[in-house]
Amino acid sequence: MIEKKINNNAEINAVLVGVIQQGQTEELVKDYLDELKFLAETAGANTIKTFTQKLAHPDSRSFVGKGKLEEVKKYISTRSVQLVIFDDELTGSQITNIEKELQVQTIDRSDLILDIFASRAKTAQAKVQVELAQYQYILPRLKGMWKHLERQGGGIGTRGPGESEIETDRRIVKDKIGVLRKRLSEIDKQAFTQRKERGELIRIALVGYTNVGKSTIMNLLSKSDVFAENKLFATLDTTTRKVVLGHTPFLLSDTVGFIRKLPHHLIESFKSTLDEVREADILLHVVDISHPQYEEQLLVVNKTLHELKSDNKPVITVFNKMDQYEKDHFDEWLDPAVKQDLLRELKEKWQAQTEGSCVFISAIEKKNISGLRQAILNKVRTIYQVRYPYKAEFFY
Repeated sequence: MIEKKINNNAEINAVLVGVIQQGQTEELVKDYLDELKFLAETAGANTIKTFTQKLAHPDSRSFVGKGKLEEVKKYISTRSVQLVIFDDELTGSQITNIEKELQVQTIDRSDLILDIFASRAKTAQAKVQVELAQYQYILPRLKGMWKHLERQGGGIGTRGPGESEIETDRRIVKDKIGVLRKRLSEIDKQAFTQRKERGELIRIALVGYTNVGKSTIMNLLSKSDVFAENKLFATLDTTTRKVVLGHTPFLLSDTVGFIRKLPHHLIESFKSTLDEVREADILLHVVDISHPQYEEQLLVVNKTLHELKSDNKPVITVFNKMDQYEKDHFDEWLDPAVKQDLLRELKEKWQAQTEGSCVFISAIEKKNISGLRQAILNKVRTIYQVRYPYKAEFFY
């Protein structure tokens, strides 16, 4: 993998492009593009303009229509723009056609996510996983991406698996994928052995949409110092800590956050990291309740858990950032009794939907952390009593 060849002080200006397809609303696509803007910011780009177009189906040649592409080109010609980012996956030929027309580097959401993962990968396992995902992304696009792969300028979307001698031959790329899979398999075996050596301890995995506060909660519960940042995908590598609550021990793991339109090959590459989710006894599903689309984010995570065949585990849904929710929904003049009624209705709604297995907290302000600890303790002790009854009596 090559390093980012760009001056850290140089500003990368980007424009975003999204298509409102059949069955989608403008509001939904706006939310997608807001998230894409956050992704771009995480990668180091400054979004200066967003373009959208209503289309029944994306154009096979340039994704957007000819008129919209001309509008983007006209805007770019009057501004300093180094990057165009499309919110949906582009084919190799579409990238080539768009770049030929705009004369500006063009990437899609998947490429952007891969770039962020490449910049965040620190361990050998994460680096191999990202490199594998990058080759899997490139393989079906080889035919139309010759010039895309030959760029030497660096920047967002170019932290990839090659430099001056770009591997454009399909067979070579497939061979490289085979080598990386073999290397990852060896790393997986080592990780599996390490997990087996943890002994008879209940395992809990923190899951959730990216940037919902999982690492902050991890730090609160385990009294550790896991990296937490207000950026997407701050955590790539799984961190596991032993936690003891009320004399009851268990293992707590922080995992990579999920996101809408997460590339399938990325899920496949990070299978070993997500094994912590598969092998967990309990899932702590953290939700940012202050986010306008938190219910959709919750569904995205549930869908991903289903794909991982991990949606049948005991779950505690943790509605985080209640402090921000209250700031956004209640003004200072609201009658306290009305506020309490509204909060009670909200909690009753989710208590019913989660069959009583949810808790409302503010990790940043440390509100109701005791309630979260008690909810975890109850679940953990229940499993110990069933699985290891000879141990359970010592945990009270």
